[in-house]
Amino acid sequence: MRTVQLLFILLGVAGLAYWFTMGGDSQVAQVPAEPTSAIVEITIPETLSDNARVGKVAFEAKCSVCHGADAVGHTDVAPPLVHKIYEPSHHADESFQRAVSLGVRQHHWPFGNMPPVEGLTRGDVTMIIAYVRELQRANGIN
Repeated sequence: MRTVQLLFILLGVAGLAYWFTMGGDSQVAQVPAEPTSAIVEITIPETLSDNARVGKVAFEAKCSVCHGADAVGHTDVAPPLVHKIYEPSHHADESFQRAVSLGVRQHHWPFGNMPPVEGLTRGDVTMIIAYVRELQRANGIN
């Protein structure tokens, strides 16, 4: 029994060491020095709701430098948010809230970790989500 406990402790310590090693700043996605190419092409909706229009302004101010204008991504920088991976059934709205407030470890894309985004309230992110979701719907992502 003691051997099993020791094994679990060692595995836990090894796991934490791996997590801290792989979570270093060297893996944080970098803001592009110059504009890069979009990862996806999208259709822009003809109209946006009031919330999405507010969200678009906030997105352009805080998110577009990495995720591209209209959330199309930036090659070698950050993924497109108008993508099937981010459909509501896979990444619910709270996933976006947590990404902004806590950051995200690299998992779907090879861009590195996303750091937390400062200067946005939950209300701001709710408006950004409205904008992204309307872009997604306009492109068949529901």
